Amino acid sequence: MFYRIQYLCEAGIDIYLHCFKYGQRTEAKVLNSFCKEVWYYPRKTGLKGLSLRLPYMVYSRRDALLLKRLQDIDAPILFEGVHSSYYMHHASLQNRVKLLRNHNVEHYYFAKLAQKAGSMLHQMYYLFEAALLKKYEANLQPIQAFLPISQTDYNFFHSLYPQSKFILCPPYHPYKKVATQLGKGAYCLFHGNLKHPENKEAVMYLLKEVVAQCDTHFIIAGLQPDTELTAACNAHRNCTLVANPTNKEMELFISNAHIQLMLTFQATGMKIKLLMALYLGRFVVANNFMLQGTGLHGACTIANDTAAVINAINSLMLQSINQNDIDLRNDLLKNTYNNTLNTQAIIKLLGH
Repeated sequence: MFYRIQYLCEAGIDIYLHCFKYGQRTEAKVLNSFCKEVWYYPRKTGLKGLSLRLPYMVYSRRDALLLKRLQDIDAPILFEGVHSSYYMHHASLQNRVKLLRNHNVEHYYFAKLAQKAGSMLHQMYYLFEAALLKKYEANLQPIQAFLPISQTDYNFFHSLYPQSKFILCPPYHPYKKVATQLGKGAYCLFHGNLKHPENKEAVMYLLKEVVAQCDTHFIIAGLQPDTELTAACNAHRNCTLVANPTNKEMELFISNAHIQLMLTFQATGMKIKLLMALYLGRFVVANNFMLQGTGLHGACTIANDTAAVINAINSLMLQSINQNDIDLRNDLLKNTYNNTLNTQAIIKLLGH
């Protein structure tokens, strides 16, 4: 989102940015450099955010002052995720151009979270939210143009709203070209938010099924690993856990790795860390769930079961990445994942 704001600003678009603030998140002063105005609103968390009709992620992001400002500034409205779209149906905004950036097919995502929930309470919450989101995503008629993040999401929403305008708009990123280092690295890397159930599941799978079967060293790096994951990593002599690295440290881990392990067990949304791996890292081993809808299969070694993952690691650790590999990666990324081209497409939808 940050880079999309930057590119839109540099293309001459005036941006009035509305943000919801909660938890430990602080105001980002750098956004003032790219926006005409930046406003923050408190998210209505807990009971104030609950509704029997609307998803929590939507109902908790409502604010009377936000609505007033949307009414006062006569400009197209870009809703960043269905999260922020509470006011899309409001009568006072019916004549405005409204765009929706789809981060995911959210009801699929929450249904998957329910399957992996650690408690009955969490499972019930995820299932209830998934049911509300399914109804909500089928009622997006006020949106004139959709900006889905992946081809899979594009196909889903286009089937629901075939009369609307669509552009495929993958994640923006800070990279101009592939910066992969030639030669070999010394370890395999898995990185991500380790507090997230999806990433924890992938790490526990790797520790149980893969790490002990390979001679190479593994680094698991990410935010907020719990005690169970920490103990599981420490049980392997060839595995190092790096908790809460800085962004700069993470980029160094990616650049110096020989293999990035990009595995997930649910095909939900485009993973930005996949782009980081391809722009900064060497070899990428990924499964089809990770690559679904990305068009990036040709830049990765695909491994969909344990034997294939182990074989890929053992084979790639003997190889050096070369310029041909990097050139192929650049060719795959430069069109679909081009920030400038995607910005021009958004501006066209805005009517400029």
